[in-house]
Amino acid sequence: MDCCMNEDKKRALQALKTSKGQIDGIIKMIQDGRYCIDISNQIIAAQAVLKRANLMILRQHLDNCVKDAFLNNKGEEKVDEIMSLLKKLLD
Repeated sequence: MDCCMNEDKKRALQALKTSKGQIDGIIKMIQDGRYCIDISNQIIAAQAVLKRANLMILRQHLDNCVKDAFLNNKGEEKVDEIMSLLKKLLD
């Protein structure tokens, strides 16, 4: 398991912090009784940031963990992990 903080993880962390700020703002919008469409647009924006963060993390996983597993003839387990994740994304 890779514990280092590479550039993909740094960017993902920043994206997650941005998303956290967006979610806090969305909560305030709801509490303030803001217009539903405006709230929904902000939720969509937060979801987009979360998707980008997830892609960065997955990129890091493929570039490091999966590549290393294949180099050490242990790739089948990583393929199963990725397939399981893809199933969740597609459901």
